[in-house]
Amino acid sequence: MSDPFKQASGIRKVLTADESATGRLDAWLTAQLGPEFSRSRVKLLIKEGQLLVNGALATDPQKKVRPGDTYEMLLPEPEDPEPKGENIPLDILYEDDDVIVISKPSGLVVHPAAGNWTGTLVNALIYHCGDSLSGIGGVKRPGIVHRLDKDTTGVMIVAKNDIAHRHLSAQFADHGRTMPLERAYQAIVWGRPRSLAGTIDAPLGRGTNDRTRREVKRPGNQEADEAITHYEVLERFQETPDALSLASLVECHLETGRTHQIRVHMAHIGHPLLGDTVYGAGFKTKANKLPDAVRKVVNGFTRQALHAYMLQFEHPRTGEVMRFEVPLPDDMIELVEALRAAAP
Repeated sequence: MSDPFKQASGIRKVLTADESATGRLDAWLTAQLGPEFSRSRVKLLIKEGQLLVNGALATDPQKKVRPGDTYEMLLPEPEDPEPKGENIPLDILYEDDDVIVISKPSGLVVHPAAGNWTGTLVNALIYHCGDSLSGIGGVKRPGIVHRLDKDTTGVMIVAKNDIAHRHLSAQFADHGRTMPLERAYQAIVWGRPRSLAGTIDAPLGRGTNDRTRREVKRPGNQEADEAITHYEVLERFQETPDALSLASLVECHLETGRTHQIRVHMAHIGHPLLGDTVYGAGFKTKANKLPDAVRKVVNGFTRQALHAYMLQFEHPRTGEVMRFEVPLPDDMIELVEALRAAAP
């Protein structure tokens, strides 16, 4: 039998369940591994494909442990537990003793992780905020209550103390259903959605063949999370008499906040984001229909065309509803203007 962990790095931990072993896998494994690993951490490792049961990959943390079974986990190598502050410039929109609101540029990773242990937003925040930064999110993610992908731009809020962190985390967990939190994005997608406004309700989970990707799952799948995106077409580029568009500028409002949600959902309905090499690589040849000058701009846009332009939240101390908006960044403005110029 091939070894699924052969090319992976980490510490292998092999456990055999005795006759007294009962309950869920994540709970039993947490008890066996000791205080270094929380149950949430163990659950995440299982979902990420870091567990073998009798030599076969297992990704369901709710699976029942069975006496006599052998469990092999791949645990991450020990790391420096505390990121260090780095003098990285921040575009600060607002700051007080409780929160800091920034406009995140493209290329900035939010928190340290494999392949990006330095040069992150967390490193910049530690340098800027010092000891005031909340640690309730864990040493790797102090103050972080939500995130944007590395190449997504736009508004982010960070908590500067534990009270603010708990209050903001509750708002993001509520997804704006009963609290005033609201998030809106602008994206440039290939083609034009059939409906000029609509809702995409499609659960998301880790990719079957690539665990770093997300994909739409069937309703009821235990490994999937509810994901709902509302969209509206703001502008159509190179509109033709038969109502086909080369591309469209859309606005998306999140009712949930899953990893890669807008990117996967728009690709799911046949309109992936321009520049998205993960979920829209098959659409890149559409640029061949453009005039040379416009095609050069489109092909030169090397990130997903996604911008978190608006964030609204309730201030954790004052209760004031605050709203911040950031216009499209220069590279997306250049892309919009180029697509406009392509009109027949």
